[in-house]
Amino acid sequence: MTLIDLTAPKTIPSRLQALPVAIIGAGPIGLAAAANLVERGIDFVLLEAGDRVGASVAQWGHTRLFSPWRHLVDPASQRLLAESGWAAPPSASLPTGAELIERFLAPLAALPAIAHRIRLGVEVTDVTREGMDRTRTTGRSQAPFLLRLRTVDGVEELTARAVIDASGTYRTPNSLGSSGLDPLGIADVEGLVSHALPDVLGADRALYAGRHTIVVGAGHSAANTLLQLDALAEQEPGTRVTWAIRNATAARVTTSPDDELPARASIGARVDALVTAGRIELVDRFEIVRLGRGSRDASEESVAVVTGRRGDGLETITADRIVNATGFRPNLEMLREIRLELDDIVEAPRRLAPLIDPNVHSCGTVEPHGFGELTQPERDFFIVGMKSYGRAPTFLLATGYEQVRSVTAWLDGDEAAARAVELVLPATGVCSTSADTPSGGCCGTSAC
Repeated sequence: MTLIDLTAPKTIPSRLQALPVAIIGAGPIGLAAAANLVERGIDFVLLEAGDRVGASVAQWGHTRLFSPWRHLVDPASQRLLAESGWAAPPSASLPTGAELIERFLAPLAALPAIAHRIRLGVEVTDVTREGMDRTRTTGRSQAPFLLRLRTVDGVEELTARAVIDASGTYRTPNSLGSSGLDPLGIADVEGLVSHALPDVLGADRALYAGRHTIVVGAGHSAANTLLQLDALAEQEPGTRVTWAIRNATAARVTTSPDDELPARASIGARVDALVTAGRIELVDRFEIVRLGRGSRDASEESVAVVTGRRGDGLETITADRIVNATGFRPNLEMLREIRLELDDIVEAPRRLAPLIDPNVHSCGTVEPHGFGELTQPERDFFIVGMKSYGRAPTFLLATGYEQVRSVTAWLDGDEAAARAVELVLPATGVCSTSADTPSGGCCGTSAC
């Protein structure tokens, strides 16, 4: 299978000209794509599975990002908002996820040019070409895309001239098992496992106060939760924290004096200090193989029994809660009928994968890239944002904004703008270059 010819003229078949561009996901990147399409006068529909824009961001809204506002606002979005009288937040301040929604995403989504094109509560379950499965070639690029949608009213279908998949990865976390499969017994601990970045000090406090929690994962999402759990331990007697990682060190959150995002650099230093002080118990080289449910001593209250391979033997840890902070992976099942070229290792677009390999690159060393690296054999289909990074955890919002600027220029036939990819990211030294596959996220949250 070969990628489309990027030197071929960009023309839109007449039967497609009246159709909108379909954007999947109304998070920061999906909304930025919408803003860029508005500026270019291209019709679109924005499909969001949640009940609000930024629904995934809202799940970790209590978490403070380590990127300041100047790296979090898309230029096209800022221009549209400025026309409505929007006041930009202080460029150097660090918002929480909730503030990102309240002060940026929600006002952007409310603009008349965007608001009436958003459909909430609509899950895209499948993407294909109208009348064609992935095996049929003749006339393929002239056929509209067909999206199957699950809504509160049932299943329906929508056609589009192009598709921008900005659905992210937050809804599809990696497994707790080092093999990539769910550990044996995962069903037995249902209800005792939390998604990454729970609201430990807020809405989820009762689940963790006075209890023992194992945080699994070696990235910034894990580190953020560890810091919150330690803060809870100061307030609630009996709160204990264990940190389980499968490698020898958590290199991805190691402090670096070269990091141009001080808040990111400080996360590793604070966690290291807590481990040294004995406030967090670090269990390294621990590969989970089995989960089970037990009972607290002299009590019928359930606890999780976590068995892992460590060295030449097995070790068991018992805890009240498990936090899965092992990172995320893309949902590719919805794209089974789309012709894709993805890297065999990180499941990112094949041309992009060498630029983002987490064994080599950090958030700040990824080269600028746009439609050329994101193009697929399926013409006018693009995976952007966090999902474009596959399983690599080194994504920054600024990268996604540049992606959609370039992609929308290509869709508009503006090849010069599409190819003029320029992006300066904050330098970092926090990400690992070891041969071990990292878990968790360089960005600390789903967006940074």
